Amino acid sequence: MFGLDPSQAAIEAAKKFKKAGFRKILELGGGQGRDTHFFASEGFEMMVFDYSQSGLDAIKAKAEALGHSRLITAIRHDVREPLPFENKEFDGCYSHMLFCMALTTEEIERISAEIRRVLKPGGIHIYTVRHTGDAHYQSGIHHGEDLYENGGFVVHFFSREKVRRLAEGFEILGIDEFEEGELPRKLYRVTMRKKD
Repeated sequence: MFGLDPSQAAIEAAKKFKKAGFRKILELGGGQGRDTHFFASEGFEMMVFDYSQSGLDAIKAKAEALGHSRLITAIRHDVREPLPFENKEFDGCYSHMLFCMALTTEEIERISAEIRRVLKPGGIHIYTVRHTGDAHYQSGIHHGEDLYENGGFVVHFFSREKVRRLAEGFEILGIDEFEEGELPRKLYRVTMRKKD
């Protein structure tokens, strides 16, 4: 759906993770793995979750073909459920447009709290979301809160206020605007550090 090349968000995230000396990264919502494989090619140890088994099978097959199998563990998991890890297991967490799926704010708050739990002190969480300046915001079928359906996809749109609300237990290092794909989609890339 989004092509084979890594997203710009992943390229920027890898720079930040490398600068911090991180190795062990949790990716939520890996899709077909375009960012997962990029991170692995940069030497990161990836634990990637997705709800789609077919997506995970594609990630595993490509990891085998590229020789990344030792760096990528792909697991089917519903992020609305608690993460199956002990506290403070990961250096960083990354997700590209996971939070703008058809999730309520309350569900996203629980996911954010779980991410905070599994990150080491000083760990960095980088995520992207479509924001309220996007052309599809307030168009299509309204599903409550800031959720709107266009072309069969329900998207949760974020304001800066919502980003700040979800930052409990984190220090916000940046809320950067960028564009991707057709329309174009307007997104935030949010970078946060877990407070000690």
